[in-house]
Formats: sequence, C-alpha cells, structure tokens
Amino acid sequence: MSKKIVVLTGSPRKNGNSFAMTDAFIKAAEAKGHTVTRFDAAMKNIGGCHACETCFSTGEACTFDDDFNVIAPAILESDVIVFTTPVYWYSIPAQLKAVIDRIFSLVVGGKDIAGKECALITCCEEDDMSVMDGVRIPIERTAALNKWKMVGEVLIPGVLNVGDIDKTDGCRKAADLADAI
Repeated sequence: MSKKIVVLTGSPRKNGNSFAMTDAFIKAAEAKGHTVTRFDAAMKNIGGCHACETCFSTGEACTFDDDFNVIAPAILESDVIVFTTPVYWYSIPAQLKAVIDRIFSLVVGGKDIAGKECALITCCEEDDMSVMDGVRIPIERTAALNKWKMVGEVLIPGVLNVGDIDKTDGCRKAADLADAI
C-alpha cells in the first residue's frame, strides 16, 4: 500500500552524511511506490513556538506566518513522518527542533495526528552510541505523545566529514528502513 511520507531534515550541510542517508531512504521509499515530501528545515524560515495558543485561529497552523505553515498541511496529510538529522551538541539541531516544537500547533488546534508512523535517521561524530540519545529520546517521546508508531531507527556513529558515511552501512540501513514502512 502506497503511503504519504514526510521527511523532515535537520542539517544545513547539503552534501553531509545525514543528507546521504536521507537520499538513500527517499530513493528506496519512492521505489516502493510511496510518495515522499521532503522539507529541509535548515533551508526554511521557521521560528520557535511562541506558546500563544492561537493555533489555527487564522486558518493556518500558526498565526506567526512562516514556512511551518507550508509543512503543517503535509504533516496532517501524511501517513509517516521521518526525521533525519545529525547530532548537534548532543541534541537536535535548532532548525529541526523549531519544526518539532511547532507540531504543538496541531495538538492545540485539535487536529487528529494520532496513528501515524514515525522513524528516525541520525548520525554523530563520536563513536559512542549514547551520543545520539539527545536526538533519539526526544523523537521517541514525541512519537509516544502524539500516538505515532515508531517503525525504525537508523543510528550511525563515527561520521563527521563529508563522505564519512560511505565508510559505514548507514546508507544501506537508511534504504532498508523503507521496508519497515
């Protein structure tokens, strides 16, 4: 069954390691007949949540109009949300975190976002797998809070420089993630 997949990226480095895994995932998902819509948060104008709770009062997800109002309808219509990002200072990059925080508008706006599938693709410089906990745990908790089913995680340590991902099985694992959807 074909699904609508939204991919939300967190890296500003277009030729980086997480983008290589993102591309591998998207290619595999599209080959399976899924429709993929990609949003590169670092290349968008997305501010933080103001917690004003006026969500959808103007017809848009957020009354502070920026690129999140383009992303929100895609999230609402999606069957699957895939977060792809490097680890920045042991956490989620600010660009992607702003998108995640703004998902609050969908909840406050009373939108039914339960029942979606969710996956994570991430990588980090250090070899210690626990370094990715600062990304993995918030994504898992976000999924649980929104009643999304985590269908897979690709966690690749030890990559920093452009191309380091090619020395790992990260792109293969990202492509294989499409089988879980």
